[in-house]
Amino acid sequence: MATLDVDRSDESYRSWLKEAVRKVQADANRSADTHLLRFPLPEHWGIDLYLKDESTHPTGSLKHRLARSLFLYGLCNGWIRPDRPVIEASSGSTAVSEAYFAKLIGVPFIAVMPRTTSAEKCRLIEFHGGRCHFVDDSRTMYAESARLAVETGGHYMDQFTYAERATDWRGNNNIAESMFQQLRLERYPEPAWIVATAGTGGTSATIARYVHYMQHDTRICVADPENSCFFDGWTHHDPDATSDCGSRIEGIGRPRMEPSFVPGAIDRMMKVPDAASVAAVRALDRAIGRKAGGSTGTGLWSALRIVAEMVAAGRTGSVVTLICDPGDRYLDKYYSDTWLAGQGLDITPYERTIEILLATGRWPAPVAAAGAV
Repeated sequence: MATLDVDRSDESYRSWLKEAVRKVQADANRSADTHLLRFPLPEHWGIDLYLKDESTHPTGSLKHRLARSLFLYGLCNGWIRPDRPVIEASSGSTAVSEAYFAKLIGVPFIAVMPRTTSAEKCRLIEFHGGRCHFVDDSRTMYAESARLAVETGGHYMDQFTYAERATDWRGNNNIAESMFQQLRLERYPEPAWIVATAGTGGTSATIARYVHYMQHDTRICVADPENSCFFDGWTHHDPDATSDCGSRIEGIGRPRMEPSFVPGAIDRMMKVPDAASVAAVRALDRAIGRKAGGSTGTGLWSALRIVAEMVAAGRTGSVVTLICDPGDRYLDKYYSDTWLAGQGLDITPYERTIEILLATGRWPAPVAAAGAV
């Protein structure tokens, strides 16, 4: 029998691929690390609260890291090809970052998003050369993205499946390694808790895996907003958990248990009321003069609960959470009293809770349990 031999090597494509990978890696090389900011707490508590400011990336959010990893993953797998569109299901920030990288390597980009996505995110996607494709029901984003990929001959990036596997969780300057490097000269260099929020689940998986791999004692808490199934799926060990409506906190919360969410890697979850997320993000603005998106508030509310627990127990140490993206994308939402009224959200009790904590060290509700407040 003759030897069968099929050679599909393509010199032109390999030349394009090498240049595309070089451009994506060069972007990382040009980017300085993001800052680790301190949230002011009374010194005598012996507790430090930090926020990793991911809003300073070139595309303004935590998703810049993810988009870079996804593009490298897709390129090196041979999935992203010259002149063929990259398509993504996204609530906005990932799409902004992916539009940036698509433009960088010269391929078209289509973002499949809920029609309720903020106008500023849509503007940024188009600024980077992307096209917005809207759906009325966020649960249909996946199928519509796959359909467009078939129709156009493009590649459906599928962040919700590939986020946790595209990122090198062992190190390579990922977000977790960066946190620990920046904390090494602080008085509590190994944080007691790191609080993340989950959209794909990739960030919490990366941080948790790194902590376990490096044998740190740090525990990982994931804060989940209303109208998201992650908390229920995690607490009931139900991989088929769903939610009937979309999250009001853009960028986090999902209607299904996403493949990139790794429940076994995390220690704790909190279900945070949307009004509490908004109250926390406004408190952040008052405390350090930085406006951030609603997902930052979800994480900060949970971090402050953990701080209150530590104060009550007489424990010292540090807690870290994230500034996920800038607040100027949400001035017509989380910073608008008109929007809050339209949503039926009253943030006053939650603002009062934060004020009492910062003034007295006391949380005016039980904080021992890990459930929602």
